Amino acid sequence: MSGGSYYVPPTSKWPVLGSLAVGVMMVGTGMVLVHGRGILIMSVGLIAVLAVMALWFRDVVVESRQGLYDAQMDRSFRQGMGWFIFSEVMFFAAFFGTLFYIRTFALPWLDGEGAKGVAALLWPDFVASWPLMSPPDPSIAGPAQTFSPWQLPLVNTLILVASSITLTVAHEGLKEGRRDATRNWLFATLVLAVTFIVIQGVEYYEAYTYYGITLDAGIYGATFFLLTGFHGIHVIIGATILAVMLVRVLRGHFSSDSHFGFEASCWYWHFVDVVWIGLFLFVYVF
Repeated sequence: MSGGSYYVPPTSKWPVLGSLAVGVMMVGTGMVLVHGRGILIMSVGLIAVLAVMALWFRDVVVESRQGLYDAQMDRSFRQGMGWFIFSEVMFFAAFFGTLFYIRTFALPWLDGEGAKGVAALLWPDFVASWPLMSPPDPSIAGPAQTFSPWQLPLVNTLILVASSITLTVAHEGLKEGRRDATRNWLFATLVLAVTFIVIQGVEYYEAYTYYGITLDAGIYGATFFLLTGFHGIHVIIGATILAVMLVRVLRGHFSSDSHFGFEASCWYWHFVDVVWIGLFLFVYVF
C-alpha cells in the first residue's frame, strides 16, 4: 500500500454471521441451564462460532499476505489485542475476587467475626477455615482431602514457565530470521502445552475419584473447578493458536519484521502463564 493510506476492508458477512452464531449458542446454553435440554442448539451455535472465527481469521491472513495492511493497521491490531487481553484480565479478576471475598469476608462472617458476624446464627457450630473441608450446611459433603501443591500442581507450574521460555526463544529466532529455530522451539512449546493439559486432566480424575473434590463439594470444590477449569479452557485455546502459528511458520508465513500474528499468540500465552502462577499460589499453596 502507499504510505499514509489506511486499508478499508470490503463489506464482510462475518460480523453478522458471528453475531447470529453467538446468539444461537447463548439461546442453547440458556435452555440447557434452565430446562436441562437444548444441547443440540448450543452445540450447533458453538460449531458455527468456531467456523466463523476460522474463516474470518483466514481472510485476515490472506489480506495480510497480500500486503494490504500498513503501519496504522498494525497499530490497530496491537490495540485490539491489548484490549482483548485486558478483558481477559478482568474476567479472571472477577473469579479471583470471588475467591478472596469468600475467604476474607464470607467465611469469617459465618463464624461470627466482623461487622456481619450475626450470620453465625445460621450455623452456630460452624468454624471457618480454608480449605473449607466441612461446609456449614451438613447436607453438603466437603472434600475428603486437598492436593499437595508440591506434586502435580508444581509440575504443571514448571511446565508452563518452561513453555514461556521456549516460546520467547522461538519469537527471538523469528525476529532474527532463524526459521528453523522458530519452528523447533515453537514445537517444543506446543508439546509442553499439551503435556500441561494432559496432567490437568489426570488431576481432575484424581480429584473426583480419590480426593472428593467435585463441583458439589461445597464452596471449595466450586471455586477450585471454576478457576482451574476456565484457565484450562484458555490453555486449550492458546495451544490451538500455537498450533496454527506452527502451521503458518512451516508454510513460510511471517518475516523478521512482519509477524504480529505470531507476536499476539505470544502475548496470549504469557498471559495464560501469569494467571496460572496466581492460581498456583492462591488455589493450591495459600
